[in-house]
Amino acid sequence: MKHAKNFQQSSRNHLVALSEHDSIAAEQYRTIRSNIRFSFVDSPLQSLVVTSAGPSEGKSTTAANLAIVFANAGKRVLLVDGDLRRPTVAMTFDLPNVIGLSSLLIDQSRSYDDLIYKMSIDNLWILPSGPKPPNPSELLASNRMETIINELSDVFDLVIFDMPPVVNVSDAQIVAARVDGTIFVVRERKTPKKQALKAQELLKLAKANIVGVVYNGVSKNDKFDYYYY
Repeated sequence: MKHAKNFQQSSRNHLVALSEHDSIAAEQYRTIRSNIRFSFVDSPLQSLVVTSAGPSEGKSTTAANLAIVFANAGKRVLLVDGDLRRPTVAMTFDLPNVIGLSSLLIDQSRSYDDLIYKMSIDNLWILPSGPKPPNPSELLASNRMETIINELSDVFDLVIFDMPPVVNVSDAQIVAARVDGTIFVVRERKTPKKQALKAQELLKLAKANIVGVVYNGVSKNDKFDYYYY
């Protein structure tokens, strides 16, 4: 297992759960964490997909902050960058992205233990996306991917997959069908209602378990403060 250097928060990361622990936004992420737990009172939650309808709606920021607040609560959390097309997790946490999930999918002799990074944040590990493959959807739909999900879920308390927008490509649908729950992120003044409904329809077609929606990007002066679940 690789050890990451001490993580230094930078302005581009938007990890309010780490840098602004007492802020309203950080508290809202903890509220989302609680609501997710309430949704799984009678069944185990071991794997979770975070996606959105389109780009720039905050799904990667949401996935990273949720990983942090679950880790803060004592859960052993692995954040996986499942966006093999436009990955951002490695950049967010200032990690190299030379090898990662795609390496694990392509080379069955590799072990996840050689590819994940233990962060300086207690209970948090990261698996970057790795090199961009020519066939992301095919790799994610493979039996190898199902095996990886099961193996990681056995080792960690919670595995969070940051996936591409669901309307653009089928990647999120594929993985959402194989995990315990899916969180759908929409953004104030960014996500068209028609696109959000289309994304919901696509996830339902995949028989994804949609746990809830994160409504993100609300102005301080609006009815809700920052984030509303």
